[in-house]
Amino acid sequence: MYDSKTSKICVVMPTYNNDGTLRDVVEHTLQFCPDVIVVNDGCTDTSAEILASFGEHIIVVDYGKNRGKGYALKQGFRKAKELGFDYAITIDSDGQHFPEDIPLFISALEQHPNALIVGSRNLNEENMPGKNTFANKFSNFWFKIQTGVNLPDTQTGYRLYPLKNLLNLRFLTSRYEAELELLVGAAWRGTDLIPIKINVFYPKAEERVSHFHPFWDFLRISVLNTFLCFLAVVYGLPSRFIRRRRHHD
Repeated sequence: MYDSKTSKICVVMPTYNNDGTLRDVVEHTLQFCPDVIVVNDGCTDTSAEILASFGEHIIVVDYGKNRGKGYALKQGFRKAKELGFDYAITIDSDGQHFPEDIPLFISALEQHPNALIVGSRNLNEENMPGKNTFANKFSNFWFKIQTGVNLPDTQTGYRLYPLKNLLNLRFLTSRYEAELELLVGAAWRGTDLIPIKINVFYPKAEERVSHFHPFWDFLRISVLNTFLCFLAVVYGLPSRFIRRRRHHD
């Protein structure tokens, strides 16, 4: 267990209608990080009651209406910065991520201070949804075009963010594709992106709770990628090139 008072690391956990797994994920996360911020993104199930049962052991951000994962992350990051944390580990509440991997992020941060540590899943994992594999390959391709950086998994939500590098937290999108936007923006600003291998669990299809809407979500990702490609040409890649030249000089 690391000393959170020294390292100033917290966990930010957005949640939306995952009451079947929420309690277990929070309990296990608290074993590896005592500072947990859970963002209730307008849950309509029993999630609010579950979170209330933890009392002062966790911090809950609640704004009443479902606004999307990107918005939830933004509110979680703002709360973390307000409380004086320097880093935030994001983890999903649906049980696919293992809190036991939190020390891996801490270890990677010790080796790469101020980097954005990106969890990398085994996309050949048993029960891995085929749409996830396709979406990740699609995202990885466009990420390389937009940033010039290779990453094995640009779709994972299990990451460690250096909060000071998130600037003013104005996202182009409020939905889950905001996580891609965060990666692209970090690469453009010269933040090191360090992938680490993580474990992942996907239940059988009939047991899985998914908020992914294939047509609309894929459409939003495509629109975002188109806009990011434009920004990459006029801003992102030139900025990255200038920073690298200054660093070498």
